Amino acid sequence: MSTSVPHPNAAPWPNNHEPTEFQQEVIDALAALQPGDLVTFGELAIELGRPGGGQAVANVLQGVPDLPRWRIVPAEGRLYRALVDVQQPLHEAEGHRIDAHRRV
Repeated sequence: MSTSVPHPNAAPWPNNHEPTEFQQEVIDALAALQPGDLVTFGELAIELGRPGGGQAVANVLQGVPDLPRWRIVPAEGRLYRALVDVQQPLHEAEGHRIDAHRRV
């Protein structure tokens, strides 16, 4: 399922953008997540051999709107306020609960 989830800081790449090796690794890793999978930006960075690169992972995702972005969350698991209305139903459809503090 490919769902475009709006993000307040989104800056989609131009159509002719060629992803760097790191950008492609992030795209491939996120695209490989299955329904119900959940990972933090930092965990994904570590998986890609870039400890401390959580912000770099987040930056890549700002340019790629057509990925299951809801499957990657900040370290504390709290959904961004601007995205909760869109992401909460997606998380719930994949078996996750969202608490009163927007944490998955």
